[in-house]
Amino acid sequence: MDLIILTDGLYHLVPVTKEMVGDVKLFVEVDCFQLCDILRIKLSTYMEPPFNQHVMKDGSGYFFGCICR
Repeated sequence: MDLIILTDGLYHLVPVTKEMVGDVKLFVEVDCFQLCDILRIKLSTYMEPPFNQHVMKDGSGYFFGCICR
């Protein structure tokens, strides 16, 4: 699974690492898209309108989604 992050006008694929999901506790089986939502909530914050974007908490760019492999 890769995260799609927009930084300086370019989209980047950031591989999901064990460190990113290390403190996430799952009690049921989740699919890739559910895990994407969990990571979005954990790694980004929502900017209210007029922006309507999820900004990465570490300042690395804007969260756009995931690619499931």
